[in-house]
Amino acid sequence: MLKRFTINSSEMMYRTDRLMGATTNRYRIVVQVARRAKRCRLEDLENIDDPMMKPVIRAIVEMSDELTEPELLGD
Repeated sequence: MLKRFTINSSEMMYRTDRLMGATTNRYRIVVQVARRAKRCRLEDLENIDDPMMKPVIRAIVEMSDELTEPELLGD
């Protein structure tokens, strides 16, 4: 049985708040998170061996990391 990655709910709220505060258009960031979550879900179907994390949570964590550490996206 696969274990789900656990993340502290207060940390998750902080990351979500930081994402929402970094943009002027909340609808756009919600759509971006939804698209990223959909892509993460499809990736999870391909890679069953990876530990499970809900796609929306994974998308928010990735996007907040990109916001705070842009060097992660280096060419």
